[in-house]
Amino acid sequence: MNPQQISAAVIATLKSIAPEVEADELIADRPLRSQVDLDSMDWLNFLIGLHTALQVDIPEADYARLVTLNDLVGYLQQRCPV
Repeated sequence: MNPQQISAAVIATLKSIAPEVEADELIADRPLRSQVDLDSMDWLNFLIGLHTALQVDIPEADYARLVTLNDLVGYLQQRCPV
C-alpha cells in the first residue's frame, strides 16, 4: 500500500471511532490523540480497528511510538501486506 492509501485507511478508522473528525483539519506531525480528543480506550479501539482494517499486527510495545498521523502512516507502511 502507498502512503495515501494508508493515510485514508487511518482516517477512515479514526472516523469510525470519532465521527466528528474532519480529516482536512488534522495536522500530520502533531499528536493525533490531542487533536481529536481521544481517551485511552478510544485510542486502543482505534489501534485495534487499524489492525482489523489493514491486517497488521500492532504489538502493545509499539503503541508509544504511534503518536502522529505521520508516525502511524510510516509504521503501517512498513508492515502492510503488499
